[in-house]
Amino acid sequence: MAASSAGAQTATLVAYVVSGDAIPQSLTGMPGDAARGRAIVVNRQKGLCLLCHTGPFAEERFQGDLAPSLAGAGSRWNEGQLRLRMVDSRRVSPDTIMPSYYRIDGLTRVGAAWRDKPVLSAAEIEDVVAFLQTLRE
Repeated sequence: MAASSAGAQTATLVAYVVSGDAIPQSLTGMPGDAARGRAIVVNRQKGLCLLCHTGPFAEERFQGDLAPSLAGAGSRWNEGQLRLRMVDSRRVSPDTIMPSYYRIDGLTRVGAAWRDKPVLSAAEIEDVVAFLQTLRE
């Protein structure tokens, strides 16, 4: 990590290549862990997913309805497509309300907790992608 001019720590992001509507290669070079990914998805302080999405999480109350259901995500999108949607969904849908989970530049109205660092690490992105791939309806 490099220090910014204000003395805060800024993240160094792993380089990736976008191909069409996907990031085909893992950000870490390894597959993620689906169990850790599920924990991130249902954690309202970490992943924030259930604020907008609903899914097959019967134990979770008050799931969102602003975005598509996560049920069947692994059938609708391949691994690379899911990865791009997590990293920077605006690359696929410029008007989306979904935050960019692995981007720090060019953003506006960023909460102090996420300023100059991604919402999720590269490993956490891979964990969520691995979990979403298991959701086949």
